[in-house]
Amino acid sequence: MSALSITRRGTVATGAWRPARMLGSSLTWTSAVYLGLSFFFGLAYFIGLVVGIAVSGALTIIWIGFPLLVLMMLAWRAAAMMERRLVGLAFGVRIRDPYRPLPKGANPFPKLKAMVFDPATWKDLIYLALRFPIGLVEFLASVLMWALTGTLLFLPLIVAIGGGTEVNVGVVSYWAGNPLQALPMSVIGAALLVGAVYVTRTMAIAHALYATFLLGPNASQAENRELRAKTEHLRASRARGVDAVEFERRRIERDLHDGAQQRLLAVAMDIGRARAKLDNDPEGARDLIEQAHAGTREAIQELRDLARGIYPAILTDRGLDPALSGLAGRAPVPVEVTVDLPERPPAAVESIAYFIVAESLANIAKYAEATRATVRVAREDSWVVVEIIDDGVGGAVVRPDGGLAGLADRAATIDGMVIVDSPPGGPTIVRADLPCSW
Repeated sequence: MSALSITRRGTVATGAWRPARMLGSSLTWTSAVYLGLSFFFGLAYFIGLVVGIAVSGALTIIWIGFPLLVLMMLAWRAAAMMERRLVGLAFGVRIRDPYRPLPKGANPFPKLKAMVFDPATWKDLIYLALRFPIGLVEFLASVLMWALTGTLLFLPLIVAIGGGTEVNVGVVSYWAGNPLQALPMSVIGAALLVGAVYVTRTMAIAHALYATFLLGPNASQAENRELRAKTEHLRASRARGVDAVEFERRRIERDLHDGAQQRLLAVAMDIGRARAKLDNDPEGARDLIEQAHAGTREAIQELRDLARGIYPAILTDRGLDPALSGLAGRAPVPVEVTVDLPERPPAAVESIAYFIVAESLANIAKYAEATRATVRVAREDSWVVVEIIDDGVGGAVVRPDGGLAGLADRAATIDGMVIVDSPPGGPTIVRADLPCSW
């Protein structure tokens, strides 16, 4: 059975409480320091609150008491903010600020009113008021536990320096006249050290839970915050998707204008010139017709390439594996392709995966100076993972208007993400995680 432990990532996670691991964890010792100093923080808060609120309340009979109460409220909110940071440093638990948004504008009175009617303000006050009794318990437990553990653990050293020592633990007393006689106590101290670590970790979890309950947002606030974060993410993804579509539209217009359109215009001119020469210069007309025919074939090929760039026919007809194999066959370096999908993903996922591989292989051909590359497409839970690795020189940079940024924009249209890892000297890894539900 696993137990609860606080991790540095700010969550309460499951894991085995191995003594060696806990002794080597910085979290254990930061927790011990915080719990040892807890009483002094609690005493300072208690004195500040009692004196400040009492004096401010007494002075409300004259006008000066009301601004003093406002300053006290601001002071305990600031102290609660500091406590959230201290709890995070000591226990590794991130506590988000629970305060409601303050009204905008230069007028301070609506802001003060919002603070007064914010439940988080009064939960802060309750937490700081309880810090004194709870801190006293934590302080006494920590001092007694660690003092006894340290004394027994280092008793041979104490005896060697100070001579014979009598140790009294409750009704039990033990005389150690030399370091050798003190060794059994060191063994007991080592056992107590393991117990002290467990007790410290348990008190740390209890304090973290109590601090999270009083200093953190409630369930509805956390849900609203999460919904706002998702909304912002979706808004950003939609904007990036619109930008990606607009970029593709401009690219298609440019390719049509500079390529097929110009060739078709040249074909029309050649046919017009051939028609004018048909009666007087049949040979010249024949040459123009041949030239127009060649231009027509080139225009058809360009239109076919353009259509393949929009959505390749092989991807529609045969799926991702043959389409990627076709890309690998046209690449200037050997490319190993592995596609491990239980069934075909949706068309949008297939299309984005295809173009991510196509753009990555194009970048490898232009910049990587690689000798080989691998392409892997696999399903991991509800994600399609696309990974392209090459052994080139590395140093790829994601520029806002570059191809790699365009890949990220494509993935963002379906709430996916692209990660590029390209240290100087290589290798370069392009990984795309695309959400997919079969």
